[in-house]
Amino acid sequence: MKSYIFIGGEVEKSALEIAIPENALVIAADSGYDNAKSLGYAERCDFIVGDFDSTKEKAFCSRAKIVRVPAEKDETDTQLAVNTALEQGATELYIVGGLSGRLDHTLSNIYLLEALAEGGISACICDGKNRVRYLKARSSLLIPRSEYKYFGLIPADKEVKGVTIDGAKYNLKNAKLERNNPSFAISNEVKENFAMVSSKKGGLFVIESKDLSK
Repeated sequence: MKSYIFIGGEVEKSALEIAIPENALVIAADSGYDNAKSLGYAERCDFIVGDFDSTKEKAFCSRAKIVRVPAEKDETDTQLAVNTALEQGATELYIVGGLSGRLDHTLSNIYLLEALAEGGISACICDGKNRVRYLKARSSLLIPRSEYKYFGLIPADKEVKGVTIDGAKYNLKNAKLERNNPSFAISNEVKENFAMVSSKKGGLFVIESKDLSK
């Protein structure tokens, strides 16, 4: 089951390139409800979770189940929303927002992708300017030609070995990427209908981006 999770942060309209399927689970985390509303999906929310210290909204969707938690807690609102989705049986997560604002929250959101991937859950975070996915070792990932002009690979481990890129402006074959030298594999571009990225040892964050001014 797919779940669309709206969280806080700036979001461009293109963050959702297609309409949310009717059978998808929709969750908003605190100020993520404001993003769901601005994108026209507030009335689709099945759950709204958080401590509600940042949302501007005072009246929520009547069909949604409200999960209110204390402000002082061990988990972020994003983690609570993800946990809710997994408890409901979601196996594919599309997280909207969360890539702007406080850097600690942004990094926490990105590293959450690694934990999800290691648990067999397909997930990405998108705000319309960037789309982030995690590629674990001994696996591959398709990057389709899209509105995101650029893509980059950021090592999640100290060393990532056996990295191969095909179908891109700058291809790689069995390369080694190091976390302390991350500039080696950024600002790449898809040249075919899609590019293929794979890794033999170590995980990668795959980040697709675009310049809004261009």
